[in-house]
Amino acid sequence: MDIELLEIRDFLAANHPFDQLPEAALAELPTMLQVRYFRRSTIISETNSLESFLYLIRTGAVEVFNLENEILARLGEGDVFGYRASHRPNQIEHHCTALEDTLIYQLSAQDVDKLCEHHTQFAYFFSSVVGDRLRDAINQATQVTSSQVNLITTPIRELIQREPVTISPSATIHETARKMSKERVSSILVCAKGQLAGIVTDRDLRNRVVAEALDVNLPITEIMTFNPSSLKDDTFAFQAQLHMARRNIHHLPITRGDGIAGIVTATDLTKYQTASVVYMVSDIYKQNKIERMQEVANKIPDLLVNMAVAEASADSVGHLITSITDAITSRLLQLAEERLGPPPVNYVWVAAGSQARNEQTAKSDQDNCMIIDDAYNPKLHADYFRELAKFVCDGLNACGYIYCPGEMMAITDKWRQPLAVWKGYFDKWIDQPEPMSLMLTSVFFDMRRVFGSRNIFREIAEYALEKTRGNRIFLAFMAGNALSHQPPIGFFRNFVLIKGGEHNQTFDVKHNGIVPIVDLARVYSLAAGSKAVNTLDRLDVVAEGGEVTSEGAHDLKDALEFICYLRIQHQARLIKAGEPADNFMSPDHLSHFERNHLKDAFSVVRTMQNTLSQRYKM
Repeated sequence: MDIELLEIRDFLAANHPFDQLPEAALAELPTMLQVRYFRRSTIISETNSLESFLYLIRTGAVEVFNLENEILARLGEGDVFGYRASHRPNQIEHHCTALEDTLIYQLSAQDVDKLCEHHTQFAYFFSSVVGDRLRDAINQATQVTSSQVNLITTPIRELIQREPVTISPSATIHETARKMSKERVSSILVCAKGQLAGIVTDRDLRNRVVAEALDVNLPITEIMTFNPSSLKDDTFAFQAQLHMARRNIHHLPITRGDGIAGIVTATDLTKYQTASVVYMVSDIYKQNKIERMQEVANKIPDLLVNMAVAEASADSVGHLITSITDAITSRLLQLAEERLGPPPVNYVWVAAGSQARNEQTAKSDQDNCMIIDDAYNPKLHADYFRELAKFVCDGLNACGYIYCPGEMMAITDKWRQPLAVWKGYFDKWIDQPEPMSLMLTSVFFDMRRVFGSRNIFREIAEYALEKTRGNRIFLAFMAGNALSHQPPIGFFRNFVLIKGGEHNQTFDVKHNGIVPIVDLARVYSLAAGSKAVNTLDRLDVVAEGGEVTSEGAHDLKDALEFICYLRIQHQARLIKAGEPADNFMSPDHLSHFERNHLKDAFSVVRTMQNTLSQRYKM
C-alpha cells in the first residue's frame, strides 16, 4: 500500500464509524473511495435527489439545510453525512453545501451496504435514530456489566462454598446421580488419581440421560465433559465471570497447586455481586466514632475506580455510592441521638439533590434539611435540634461531604423548621416563582427521606405535589428554568468549551450535560404529578403517562447513561492520578467514538429542550 493510501486508512481508522471495522476491511477501503474537492458554496447533495453516497469530511466544513433553507447542522473534519441504511433508497430531505473549500472522501451506497452486511457495529451507526446509536454506544462501553462491580479485587477462592464433591471415572451414571442427590450439588467433578478428568452437571443428566433414555448403568464417562475449563484459585472473580460467560458455562472448577480447590457456579457469582458495598455499609453501622467512619468513607474513591474499571452502569454506580452516603448519614443521626438523648418531638432528615435521586458519584457537597413535627416549641426544642444538625453536618464534612457553599443544610436555621413552615416555603416558591424560588424548588423537589418520621415526609411530599398538579403557570416557569442549562455543543456539532481560567478548554459535564436531563425529567414528572425522584424512574413514569413519547424518554435515558458513564470514567482517571474528582472534561481525553456519541447525547438533550420550549411557549 502506497503512502497516500496508508494515510487515508489511518484517517479512517481514527474516525467513527470506520474505527469499528477490522484491519482487513480498513486495508481495502481506501481503494474503494473517491476523493472529491468542493469549492466554497458548492452544493454537495441536493434536496429531492436520491442519496447514493456516504461522505466523510477530510478537511473543511459543510452546512446542512432543511427544506425551509434553515441550517440544521454544521459539520467539520471527521464528520460523516449522506447515506442512511434504514432509508435506502433514501430521498434527501435536506441539502448540503460546502461552507469553505472542502476535501471529501466519498463511498458508494453499494459499498456501504456490503460493509454493513458483514460488520454489525459499523452498520449500527447508520441508524436514523440517534437514540439507537446511543444505546449501541452504551452497550459497547459497558460490555462488562454492573454485576461485575464488586468482583474486581476478589480472588475466586473466596467464593468457593464447600469442599469439592468428586467421583471416580469408573462410577456409573446411576451412582453419580445418587451421590449428587445425597450431597445436594448441581455438579460433580470426575477425578482420576487426584487429577481433574471431567465434570458432570444436572443439565447433563437431564439432556444426555433422561431425554435420551440412556442406560444408567453405563460409566459416567459416557456423558461427562472431558478436560473441562478451569481456573487457578488466585484468579480474580470478575475474570472468572468473564471466562464463564465467554464459554457459556455455569460451573467452573477451581484448582490450587496440583489439586482441586472446589467449584464456583454462576449463582455464587451473582450472590456475591454487591458484597463489597454491603460490607462497607455494615462496617459503617458498627462505628461509634467519626474518625472510624471517616476511614470507611475514604474507601469510596477506590470503590468508584473499581466500578469504573468494571465499566458498571452509571445507574448502578449512583445507587451504590448513594447507599454509602445514606448509611453514613443514618449512623451519624443514631450517634447524635445517643449523645443528646431521644428527640423531644418527631422529625425527618431529608436528602436533596443527587443524594435524593440516588445519583451520586464521587463524594459531593451536602444538600440536606430537617422537617420537624408541628409540636415543635422553639424555646424548648431549638437547642436539641440545632446540636443534632451540627453534629451530623460536621460529621458529614469530616467524612468528605463538604459543607454546601449555598448553606442548604440542616445546620442552617432556615432549613431546619417545623412542617407548617415548610408548607409555607412551598406556597411561596410555587405561588411566586421568581428566580430564587425556582432555584430552591429545583433542589427541594428532589427530596428523599433518609432517617426519621415517614409520616412527616409523606405529608410534605404530597402537599408539594398537590400544589403543582395542574399549575401550568408554575410549570412554565420551571420549564424556563430547566432551559437555562444548555448542552455544550455548537452549530458545527463541535464542543463549546470554557475559555480561560482554571478549566480552560473543558466543558462542565455536570451542569451542561447531566443537569439539563435532570431538569427536563423533573418538569415532566411534576406535570404528571409523580412521586418519583430518580431521573430514570421519572422518565419511565412520564413515558407511561404520555407526558413524553416513549422514544423521547428512552433517548433521554440513554443520553443520561452515556454522559454519566463518561463522567465516571473521567473522575476515576483523576482519582487514579492522585487528583480530586471534578466535572470538567476535555474532549482531548475522549476517543473519537466517545466524542461522536457524546455529541449524539447532547443533540438528544437539545431536541428535547426544544420540545419542552414549544410545549410551554418559551
